[in-house]
Amino acid sequence: MSLFPADIEDQARRIIMDFSARGKMVATAESCTGGLIAGALTEISGSSAVVDRGFVTYTNQAKMDMLGVADATLATYGAVSKETALQMVHGALYRSKAAVAVAVTGIAGPGGGSAEKPVGLVHVAAKSRSGNILHREMHYGDIGRTEVRLATVRTALEMLTEVAAQA
Repeated sequence: MSLFPADIEDQARRIIMDFSARGKMVATAESCTGGLIAGALTEISGSSAVVDRGFVTYTNQAKMDMLGVADATLATYGAVSKETALQMVHGALYRSKAAVAVAVTGIAGPGGGSAEKPVGLVHVAAKSRSGNILHREMHYGDIGRTEVRLATVRTALEMLTEVAAQA
């Protein structure tokens, strides 16, 4: 029995099989998902050949210390921003042995949102060592904390697949 819905488990299984066949590793940098992306991947047998590491950087200090996100970026754009997500994914990629990394930062709710950054806003970035980079600004809405987090996992896994295909 999996901890994750069947569609997420299927996505993760495809990634593990594909990356394993291609000899590629992945790293994750997670804020609002708190490790769920790495958890979904490591739920799959054989994931140790693919998952290099996961960074759970819930605080701004952790984003700076573990991923090298610039203090100025956080001060100017905030933790939930395209700029922060891009620096997070860069940091995860270059602080790991991974060929591909994914990063997420957002507001899962139920509180913490604002008019400019509402609950359900999540920035997802994926990057490969070959230089391919993707960013998506997702507006899931105030659908509940668990659903925002699971929707983010789905998007992150899709983007890992997409950026790896371009690598």
